[in-house]
Amino acid sequence: MTLPHILLSLILITATILVIFFARAVFYKQLSAKWRYQLWFLLITVLTLPFIPIHLLTGLSFFDQGRQQTTYSSSERFGFTDQNEQWMVDFGTSVSRFDYTFLHTAVVSIWITGMIFFLLLTLYHYAKLQRLVKAASRIQNQKIQKAFSDCMAELQITNKLTILESPAIQTPMTFGLLKTYILLPKNIELYLSDDEIRHVLLHELHHYKSKHIKVNYIFVVYQIVYWFHPLVWKAFKEMRLDRELACDTEVLLTLGQREYKTYGQTIMRFLERNSRFLHLTNQLHSSKKALKIRILNIASFTGESKRRQLKSMVVFAVLTVFVIAQFPFLTATAVSTERYQFDDSQAIVEDYSTHFAGNEGSFVLYSLNSDQFEIYNKEKSVRRVSPNSSYKIYTALMALELGVIGRDDSWLEWDGVEYEDEAWNSGQDLKSAMSQSVTWYFQELDERIKQRNIQSFVNQLDYGNKDLSGGLNHYWLESSLKISPVEQVELLHSFYTNQLDFKEEHVQFVKEVMKLEQNQKGTLYGKTGTGIVNGHAINGWFIGFVETETDTYFFATNIQQQDHAYGSTAAEITLSILSSKGIY
Repeated sequence: MTLPHILLSLILITATILVIFFARAVFYKQLSAKWRYQLWFLLITVLTLPFIPIHLLTGLSFFDQGRQQTTYSSSERFGFTDQNEQWMVDFGTSVSRFDYTFLHTAVVSIWITGMIFFLLLTLYHYAKLQRLVKAASRIQNQKIQKAFSDCMAELQITNKLTILESPAIQTPMTFGLLKTYILLPKNIELYLSDDEIRHVLLHELHHYKSKHIKVNYIFVVYQIVYWFHPLVWKAFKEMRLDRELACDTEVLLTLGQREYKTYGQTIMRFLERNSRFLHLTNQLHSSKKALKIRILNIASFTGESKRRQLKSMVVFAVLTVFVIAQFPFLTATAVSTERYQFDDSQAIVEDYSTHFAGNEGSFVLYSLNSDQFEIYNKEKSVRRVSPNSSYKIYTALMALELGVIGRDDSWLEWDGVEYEDEAWNSGQDLKSAMSQSVTWYFQELDERIKQRNIQSFVNQLDYGNKDLSGGLNHYWLESSLKISPVEQVELLHSFYTNQLDFKEEHVQFVKEVMKLEQNQKGTLYGKTGTGIVNGHAINGWFIGFVETETDTYFFATNIQQQDHAYGSTAAEITLSILSSKGIY
C-alpha cells in the first residue's frame, strides 16, 4: 500500500462521510429512519476498500518513493572478469533519495500504537461488561418474565436470550459477541409501569432482531483502525443515533399509533440517568441532544409509507453508485500502478532458485514458437519496479521514430560534465552509448524529444504504469516509471515482431545496437540496468532475447534487494538458466 493510495483512500473516506452527512440533512424528510441507518454501511464499504486482499499483496510501504536527485559524480562501475566481461560491466548512475525510513517507521508505529491502545481500552471495557454479567442476577419478577416471553413471541424471536438485572446500571442495554444479554436496572418495576417495561423490552429485542448488536462490533473495529480520523468518530456517533431512530421506528410500528406518546414518555424516563459502555452496547439511553431528536421523531411519526420507502431507496441507490464509482480510483492506484494484472493460468512455473543463489528476484521466459511463458517467482514477476537502463532500448527507438537521431546521424557531443567512468567523458553515437550505458546520452535524447512526445510514446507502448511524473531526466531512474518482468517480456515480443508498426529499419537498428554476442547456439541481444539509491544497488535488470535456428526466446530477469542487486548479476543468472535449458 503506497502513500498515494493511502492518501486517496483517506480522501475518499472523508468525501463519503461528508456526502452521507449531506444526504441525511438534505433528504431528511425523504429518508426513513431505517434507510438513514443503512447509509452508514456504504461508509463501511469504503473503509474496507484499502484493506481488500488484492491491495495488500504489494505489502505495506507508506513511502516507497521520496524526493530524489541524480548525482552524476557518483556514477559506479561494477566489473566481472569472465568471458562476457565487456558487455556485462554495469554502468549505473546513483540516485540520491531522501531517506524516509525513520518517518515511515514513526508513522506506522504511531498508527499501530494507537490501534493497540484503543484495542486494549475496548477489551478493558468489554471485560468490565463480562464482570457485570457475572455479577448480575436473573429476573425474578414474574410480570417482567412474562412480558419478555410475550414480546419475543410478538416479534417471532425463537432464539434463546438471557435477560438479567443489575444494580450497577441505570439504563437498559443489550450486548454480547457470542451470546446475547439483555440487562435491566435492578428493581426497574418500581419506577416503570407494565406498559413502559414492555416498551423497554420491545426496544431491546428490536435491536437484537435487526442485528444491531453484531453490527455494532464491526463499527467498533473500524473505529479502532481509523482512530486518528476525527470524521470517522463523528460518523460513528451519528450512526449510533440513526440506529436508535431506526429501532424506535420499529418499536412504533409494533405498538401502533395509540402508544406513540407513552413510548416517548418511556424514553424520557431515562433522560437523567447515566449510561455506561455506550460504544459496546445498544442502550435505550442517549445524550440529551440525541434524546431530543428521538422524541421529535416519535412525535412526528406517521408510519412508513411506500412512497417514502421508494424515495429512500432512490437516495440509497444514488449514494451506492457514488461508492462503487470509487473502486476504479482505488484499484488503479493500488493495483494497476504497482502490479501487472497478468493471466498466468497457462504459464509454466519453474524453480530457478539455485541459479539465483540467494538473490531475491524473478525470471520470465517466453518462446515465440510455442507461445509459452515460463516464470520463476510469480509474485515478483508482476511487481512493477523502475526499469533504469533497460528503458534505454525504447528511448533509442523513440528518438529514431521522431527523427531526433538517425542510423547514420546519432552522434551527440559530450556535455563537458566529468564522470567517473572515462567512457562517458566523450561524444557518443547510439551504438557506443548503448554498449557503455551512457546515461547522459539518453537524457539528452529525452530533452530533445520533449515530455509530451515521450508520454504519447509510452502510452503507445503501454509501458508499465506510464508514469512520467518523476521528471524528464529522472522518470526511469528509480523514480515514477515502473514496469514488471512479465511486461518487459511482452513488450520485447511486441518490439521484435513490430506489432506497434514502427519503421522496420528503426526496429532493426535498435536490435543491432542491442546485440551482445553470438555462439554456435544462437545470438544474444539484451540490455542490463542497475538501480542505485544512495550508493546501494537495489534493482538489477537484464532483459533481451536469444535468436536460435529454431526459435526466439524473450527473457527478463530482475533482482530486488537491499544491496548488490546489479544488472550484471541478473545477466549471470540469465545466462546460467539459458545454458541449463540448452537455449544458449
